[in-house]
Amino acid sequence: MKEIRTKKDFHVSEFELVMALSEAADLICPELGMHQMQVAYIAVRIGEALDLSGEQKNELIMAGLLHDIGGISLKERLSLSHFEEVEKFYRHAEIGYLLLRSFEPLSDVATLIRFHHVPWSNGSGSTFKGHQVSMGSHILHLADRVAVLINKQKEVLGQTVGICETIGKLSGEMFMPELVNAFKTLEKEEFFWFDIVSPSIDSILAEKIRTKIIELDMERLISLSSIFSKIIDYRTKFTVTHSSGVAAVARTLARLVGFSDLECLMMEIAGYLHDLGKLAVPTEILEKPAKLTDEEFNIIRKHTYYTYNVLRHIDALDIIAEWASFHHEAVDGSGYPFKIKGQNLILGSRILAVADVFTAIMEDRPYRKGLPSDETLNILQQMVNNKKLDSYIVSLLKDHFEEVNSKRLASQKVSVDEYKQIILPYV
Repeated sequence: MKEIRTKKDFHVSEFELVMALSEAADLICPELGMHQMQVAYIAVRIGEALDLSGEQKNELIMAGLLHDIGGISLKERLSLSHFEEVEKFYRHAEIGYLLLRSFEPLSDVATLIRFHHVPWSNGSGSTFKGHQVSMGSHILHLADRVAVLINKQKEVLGQTVGICETIGKLSGEMFMPELVNAFKTLEKEEFFWFDIVSPSIDSILAEKIRTKIIELDMERLISLSSIFSKIIDYRTKFTVTHSSGVAAVARTLARLVGFSDLECLMMEIAGYLHDLGKLAVPTEILEKPAKLTDEEFNIIRKHTYYTYNVLRHIDALDIIAEWASFHHEAVDGSGYPFKIKGQNLILGSRILAVADVFTAIMEDRPYRKGLPSDETLNILQQMVNNKKLDSYIVSLLKDHFEEVNSKRLASQKVSVDEYKQIILPYV
């Protein structure tokens, strides 16, 4: 196994992680490409034109990268690509705010996101339902609509005149005039448009935010990972509590195996993020009440690959990336997508595989009700006999079943309560 960092020096750049998770969230709607990164870039360039402070520009970047995280379905994401805005746009903005507001490093960013579809309305947009709407939210609004106007299938410079005319006509009505004027100082710069559509926009944004990089300690990393597990799981009512259950079971099993305190925390994070790649799987497949076709199952099989691709570029998460991404590998090498077998399948991945199967079997799914404990344990043992799961991990789960299951249930109860507060009011 790779060398494990100590808790003291285990730090992850908040920007680096948010960038990766923003890219993952955009998997929900590939048609929009790198929309959130584009909005972040346009917003910070407007901020530069207004000579905003470094802190304000950093917040614009982070808000741009996360502004659509409340749009958890493909249908909703596609509706957001329509330039003409409608009242329902506020739903995803409010959900995004509710997801992020309790995470202290992003609390101000959450407020920017909350109001990023409030029109200026000749000044009345300075407030919304009794709340002050900051200039940052209006910058985000303008940046978002500029990005939506760009046709990703066409050469960008040929579109700039039309885009700028559309924005200009809506100055005062939809957009704050001061911000439109700032945007006009950028519109004649060819590189501004080239940057927006550049496949290297992530590197361009990294240069913009280098003045201040916040590092997340382990506790904050767990908190942010938990937030993103909600974005993954809230896409369908059948998985609302899945990642929280897997995280709790994996952490408990890791402790029983003898992992260090730090490794147990890392295992919890891996549990929260293990299904990150499912953001690329359509909800109609996730909610299908019948057996999947071969094509549909092949789409499902991609999700661990996407999880690995998103996380592997973050150096501090290299071990977590392996634990999370290999949870559908099998001891005999018949798993997917990397066909890892035998001793090459590291212990953390074996733990997470058991945690995932155990949690999934005991949950309700579209095609069946959750199974009772005795039947669940029989299935796990059968998978051990067929060399799919690690026998030692399964035996530990059996020996400590009540403890492991109680941790799962407690964690999932919290998830249900949070879902009721964040999502159900807007369904």
